[in-house]
Amino acid sequence: MNSPIRPQHISQGEYASSGSGGRSITTILGSCVASCLYDESAKVGGMNHFLLPESNNVTVQAASFGVNAMELLINDLIKLGARRDRLKCKVFGGARMIAGLSDVGQKNAYFVLDFLRREGIECSGQSLGGTQARRIEFWPDSGRARQKMLGEAQIFEPIKPPEPVSDVELF
Repeated sequence: MNSPIRPQHISQGEYASSGSGGRSITTILGSCVASCLYDESAKVGGMNHFLLPESNNVTVQAASFGVNAMELLINDLIKLGARRDRLKCKVFGGARMIAGLSDVGQKNAYFVLDFLRREGIECSGQSLGGTQARRIEFWPDSGRARQKMLGEAQIFEPIKPPEPVSDVELF
């Protein structure tokens, strides 16, 4: 009896790619974005998962930032036989997970759509924004993608710190 082939899971700052017959790739997203790039003719594709649109001198691995994550994945696909002019992309994520803070999800979503437009890569599907986490599964050789929404995020306003207590007693 054959056991089913398990998907390859990627996390923040990671990417994976494969050709025909490769296993699916999965990830779970909140405010992060996953780009599922593929070349239908070459039957190759891959997924990245980036945390922030750009680096702000933070010491996090390079693939955690949008432009680096996109270029690393594109270069990997070209090595597998893809042609840049035939690439298509499906993008997911960019949810607003915490109210009261800057909307990183929206910045990630804007970045990826702008990157695809500037690079001339067709966006063949998207599910961006909202307030729900997502589980994504992507089949690199066909470009097929499946999304499962994971429930409404519990968005809380930041808690105000208590007033400072003074050691002085007033009469």
